[in-house]
Amino acid sequence: MTVTLPDGARREIPAGTPAGRLLEEALGPKRAKRLVLARVDGELRDLAAPLHDGAAVEGVFAGDEAALETLRHTAAHVLAQAVQELFPGTKLGIGPAIENGFYYDFDRETPFTPEDLERIEERMAEIIRAGEPVTRRDLSMDEARRFFAGRGEAYKLELLDDLAREGHESVSVYEQGGFADLCRGPHLPHTGHVAAVRLLHTAGAYWRGDEKRPMLQRIYGTAFFDAKALKRHLKHLEEARKRDHRRLGKELDLFSIQDEVGPGLILWHPRGAALRRAIEDFWREEHRRRGYGMLFTPHIARRDLWKTSGHLDFYAESMYAPMEIDEVRYQIKPMNCPFHIAVYNSRRRSYRELPLRWCELGTVYRYERTGTLHGLMRVRGFTQDDAHVFCRPDQLEGEIDAILDMTLYMLRVFGFDRYDIYLSTRPEKYVGTEDNWERATGALRSALERRGLAFEVDPGEGVFYGPKIDIKIRDCLDRSWQCSTIQVDFNLPERFEVRYAGEDSRPHAPIMIHRALLGSLERFIGVLIEHYAGAFPLWLAPVQCRVLTVTDRHDAWAAEVAERLTAAGFRAETDLRNEKLGRKIRDAQVEKVPYMLVVGDRETADRTVSPRRHKGETLEALSLDEFVSLLETECRRPFTEAAAA
Repeated sequence: MTVTLPDGARREIPAGTPAGRLLEEALGPKRAKRLVLARVDGELRDLAAPLHDGAAVEGVFAGDEAALETLRHTAAHVLAQAVQELFPGTKLGIGPAIENGFYYDFDRETPFTPEDLERIEERMAEIIRAGEPVTRRDLSMDEARRFFAGRGEAYKLELLDDLAREGHESVSVYEQGGFADLCRGPHLPHTGHVAAVRLLHTAGAYWRGDEKRPMLQRIYGTAFFDAKALKRHLKHLEEARKRDHRRLGKELDLFSIQDEVGPGLILWHPRGAALRRAIEDFWREEHRRRGYGMLFTPHIARRDLWKTSGHLDFYAESMYAPMEIDEVRYQIKPMNCPFHIAVYNSRRRSYRELPLRWCELGTVYRYERTGTLHGLMRVRGFTQDDAHVFCRPDQLEGEIDAILDMTLYMLRVFGFDRYDIYLSTRPEKYVGTEDNWERATGALRSALERRGLAFEVDPGEGVFYGPKIDIKIRDCLDRSWQCSTIQVDFNLPERFEVRYAGEDSRPHAPIMIHRALLGSLERFIGVLIEHYAGAFPLWLAPVQCRVLTVTDRHDAWAAEVAERLTAAGFRAETDLRNEKLGRKIRDAQVEKVPYMLVVGDRETADRTVSPRRHKGETLEALSLDEFVSLLETECRRPFTEAAAA
């Protein structure tokens, strides 16, 4: 048979030749040492994978970004091998590679301890040093069932049953040493390529993510091709731990999640509420300035509303059980869009009224499994910064342009100027016509291209009613967070018979644009906390100024200063405790208050304040008017800089 190498050279080789053998001959001994995978017709394959006639083949080497996921997948198998050798009788769950690492789930009665992790990591190092070959076997379903039944792997048997129901007639098993796992691969050729590995922590994980199933023990780890990369990553993880919004939320007294209330439900404390209020006030004013009207809608409605919208067909598993009121089934709302459509349909509309732009900070409720809840990032009740635009076809591109402009401006104000943009296209399950989907996708694509914004196409990731633009912001640690989304919808207006009277006096269906700029306030605030490590810019800080007295004879002037600052619209408080000034300063720094105003004999006599910034910089004494002017200038700066960008 004939295959093609990366340089375009064509080679005739015996049928069934492994990819690795061909590449080793083509590359030479020196380069072949770093060879870990083959890319065959664009897909990663084991080096032992037999080639087919006409294949395009290239090598993937240790250290290549493309090989990292496979490295971590192999590391997960090394972890599982070490656990079963050290703790006989432990049953295997699943062990995938994930972003920046891997995990494996185990069924073992005794919890893993930190000392156990050390032992496991030591055994993994031995397996890696041994460079044990990783080999693949293809088995029929019956062979695979006998194989894993003989090893007592009940969870693997369940996975095999699922694969059989999907129509698979055979599966692959990967083995190294005495270890074997059900896996589709690919894998590195031997364990020695897992050069740098570290186990991180353990967690509980329900089997298949279902809290009604057994709770397994999950061991997380990370792996790299070299020790320097591992060291950099561990340093990054340590910085992320310091910024964890759950820890900072408690330390800064911003919010809490309490068992008495329920998991995934957020209690905003006064300081967290002040932060949220600053965000909401900016959000509302910016929407008013750009021509949006504010809506308020109920938290429940007749369940038939979501039957008409189609959400019951696509998202029922994320909706809470209905309640019965006056023998009618009601639903706690999982999204706001049907309400906004109801407002539109409350009277006849003319083409002259369009576009109609309506927004709402609407709290919605969605069922999330207990094991997936994570602080503010994944909750059961959250507030969407939701908006819907109803427009004519000739207005569509202009409205998308305006939404993009608003989105990027608001993200810059919050300090996010790096992001990745994705254009998500039609999924397998969708409603509406292909023509409408093409029109909607084309409008989104054109808007991005007109602004010169780089984007990637994300095939099949649109929502059931239309394509969308997703913007994922990057924080100071270069982590990616999904926030903004813009979705074009030709379908819900049809399902709800949304119409306007056109110039021809005939009824026409408007186009509906769904959009959220921040996503959910809960998640966005969690991202903000971690991005700024709790040290928010002045305009966002829950407490912007704290007045610190040297002795109690300065209390009256301190109270007057705080009152004046509050009257000027700033969030100020006093610290009148009978403590040393150094203690008061340290406490304010720990609480990340942007400005500490020291008030002593001189300040009281001169009716001034001596500002000290959070990072330790001390300013000269200022009059109150001068200090208020300084605060106003600093609060305006993010907005003027965002507008100028």
